[in-house]
This record gives sequence, structure tokens and C-alpha cells, in this order.
Amino acid sequence: MSSHSVFLPDEASQEKLAAEFAHHVSRGTVIFLQGDLGTGKTTFVRGFLRALGHQGVVKSPTYTLVEPYDIDHKRIYHFDLYRLAEPDELEYAGGRDYFDGESICLVEWPEKAEGFLPVADISCLLCYEDKGRRMEYVANTDKGKNILDSISY
Repeated sequence: MSSHSVFLPDEASQEKLAAEFAHHVSRGTVIFLQGDLGTGKTTFVRGFLRALGHQGVVKSPTYTLVEPYDIDHKRIYHFDLYRLAEPDELEYAGGRDYFDGESICLVEWPEKAEGFLPVADISCLLCYEDKGRRMEYVANTDKGKNILDSISY
């Protein structure tokens, strides 16, 4: 499938790339966001949501697991699975119900729920590089490939 790597020198560049993603995703898209603490997973989500018109605060749902957003008749769910002790905790919390083929799901720390999540259309890995970040992203599905082929960042 299609894969890319880009250096992001600052938070603004992370949000700009996220906005590119936001403008090309369709309903039912699942995006995994992986990387160490502080690499900008929530920053990416903030840029994504703001590009779609969200005006409020975007915080990581570390304790609630998921934060829902309704923007322009789209349901978007922001997951932060960092605090899951066992993968099946997501199942007990009704996590599969969010992946309904209609909602856009952005999932931080997907490895914490391995085996309980659908295949991501796009997997993103953020890591530190110099004073910025590097984001490597790969399409895992045809839908993901079409999205990445549309991004001009």
C-alpha cells in the first residue's frame, strides 16, 4: 500500500497536515495514531477537528476513553486508549459500537486494544526528530490509499 514520511518542524505544521487529512476523509474512516507521549497525537486530532469547523477545546480523552464530536453532520470519535490495562476493556466499554462504518474514528494508542479494533484505513506513527516530529503514515486499505493519494502536503 501507499506510505509516506514527512518532517514536521512545529505544532502548526502538524495541524496543517491533519487538516489535509480531514479534508479528504469520508465516513467510516479509521485512523490510528501511534507514538511516544508528547509526540503530537492529540495535536494532530486538534488540527483535524478544527479543519472541519470545531471551535472548542480539544483535549485527550485519557480518562473517558472517547470524546465524541458532531461536526457538519459527521460523527467523529477521538479515542485515547493509553490507560487501558487489558485490550478487552474496550469491548466491555462498548468500544466496537463506535466503529459502525459511518463514524470517523481517530484512535491514539491503538496497540492497547489490539485484537478489538478494526483494521485502520491509515496508520500514523509520530516520533521525535531534532526539535520537531516526523510522521510516517501508511494506507492499510484501498480507502486509506485513496485518502493518502489525495493529500498534497
